[in-house]
Amino acid sequence: MKELLFKEMKLTASPLSYFFIAFSFMTFIPGYPILVGAFFVCMGIFYTFQFSREYNDTLYTALLPVRKSDVVKAKYLFCIGIQIISFIINIIITAIRLTAFKNSTVYIENPLMNANFAYLGYVLIIFTLFNFVFLTGFFKTAYYIGKPFVIYCIVTFIVVGIGEILHHIPGLELLNSTTSDGFSIQIIVFIIGILTYIVGTYLSFIKSKKLFNIIDL
Repeated sequence: MKELLFKEMKLTASPLSYFFIAFSFMTFIPGYPILVGAFFVCMGIFYTFQFSREYNDTLYTALLPVRKSDVVKAKYLFCIGIQIISFIINIIITAIRLTAFKNSTVYIENPLMNANFAYLGYVLIIFTLFNFVFLTGFFKTAYYIGKPFVIYCIVTFIVVGIGEILHHIPGLELLNSTTSDGFSIQIIVFIIGILTYIVGTYLSFIKSKKLFNIIDL
């Protein structure tokens, strides 16, 4: 398993997958829909699957003396690793914005989503969508990537839109707060994001294994 994961990281991975982690720093941008940064991180992972398809990496890996379920597991661990690294960067930048930059005018007067606990919850939901929609869609055929990625894009931008709209609804303003006043409701969104990521990714993995096992490569 360790060897398969190293293969994914060193041989299969597109350099863009690592480069696109830098989009996590979009969390610093005021007056911008910062959730789009999470989308770009997943787009970077998408390029690895595109690269993998062009070089028949999935078939090559499946022909190795390994279980087909381990092929799926290695690719999932690679994706989760990229997402966790990105999420850690998001946490650090959010902490900076909530402390060192908490009195910055550009953030205080920001009409779009602020970096806070609710934002971090939304990021995890977007990562879950990639794992559940794109990865599961990919392992239905282990080849076609266009349709599942388009579906992921549509669903993700719906979530981004909802996230940007909710804090403008009367009574939900605290979702965008950068003070301790809004922490209670934001923590709820954050916990929902964590649970969604853990459960959604696990269910996606189980489904992907079943789909990949019945494919005749």
